[in-house]
Amino acid sequence: MAAADQSAGQVRAWQRMLSGRRLDLLDPSPFDVEIEDIAHGLARVARWNGQTLGEHAYSVAQHSLLVEQIFNHIKPDAHIDWQLLALLHDAPEYVIGDMISPFKAVMGGDYQQIENRLETAIHLRFSLPAKIPVPLKKLIKQSDRIAAFYEAVQLAGFTEQEAVRYFGRPRGINPEMIRLEPQPTGQVQQAFLARFADLESKRKI
Repeated sequence: MAAADQSAGQVRAWQRMLSGRRLDLLDPSPFDVEIEDIAHGLARVARWNGQTLGEHAYSVAQHSLLVEQIFNHIKPDAHIDWQLLALLHDAPEYVIGDMISPFKAVMGGDYQQIENRLETAIHLRFSLPAKIPVPLKKLIKQSDRIAAFYEAVQLAGFTEQEAVRYFGRPRGINPEMIRLEPQPTGQVQQAFLARFADLESKRKI
């Protein structure tokens, strides 16, 4: 449970993680970021506010795996660090949840500031660039929009025309390679951890 304390005129917001870490949301430290907490949280955060087909919620963890898969298809020679950044592109949502785009627009700058601080702490924790280079950011965003298109059509009840209007028509992707079925929480959590471990092992070679 997140808590906000007020003492000496200062506000502090923090959340206790299952790892035992206490993450300060206003000033997050890389030392309080653990991949197990990220995987646990993302596997339990539902995309599309839970408005998706299937017995299980379609989680941010499963979405993150899809985005990295698409990213690798678009950029097959991508550096391992770039692949890891693609996998972790929504990692701050293990703390703040997945807010749909219309709600982010209403929330404005405060939400973005908190998200940016969390992202920086996560990147530093895993020895990644604090800020994503612009060319990489564009590639990850492209992969994210392609994933959103297929999620919208296959899981969230959008017509193809609606999905094209909001996310654009995917280019260079064979639709047959993307068949989405929401997975159980524990299964997708382990898949996310396994992919992270695989990429980390390759970074050490």
